[in-house]
Amino acid sequence: MKIAIAADHAGFALKEEVREQIRALGHEVLDLGAYDDKPSDYPDFAEAVGKALMAGEAERGVLICGSGVGVTIAANKMPGVRASMCHDTYSAHQGVEHDDMNVLVLGARIIGRAVAAELVEAYLHAKFSATEERLVRRLNKVRAIESEFMKTSGKI
Repeated sequence: MKIAIAADHAGFALKEEVREQIRALGHEVLDLGAYDDKPSDYPDFAEAVGKALMAGEAERGVLICGSGVGVTIAANKMPGVRASMCHDTYSAHQGVEHDDMNVLVLGARIIGRAVAAELVEAYLHAKFSATEERLVRRLNKVRAIESEFMKTSGKI
């Protein structure tokens, strides 16, 4: 699988470790930055991963910032992106299996390296349960909401 990965300055060090773990698990990595720990803006990296998914350049993504909150919010503004912050292994695999989550978000200031490694492994091994009608029905409802509201740019 090809995985797009990106992080802001707060997530840079963890991104470097996660990138190597993904490669070690046999996946191809598309590293979209940051390439150092100089101050940067998390929306830029969320957008880069979202664009890679939308263009078919990657099948899934991993985003990392300090808390995980910022990149989650930004990434979910993009059509087809289903990003979720996960800090436990159940959510990391269940998000894919039940909700077809395609971006794992990690908070580098919230979890340690060992937990991050467990989450990435759980996420990458998980598959969407496409044969379960209830899960497909729910995903289609999410897509319908996305289709309706992402075509307008009204302010909240």
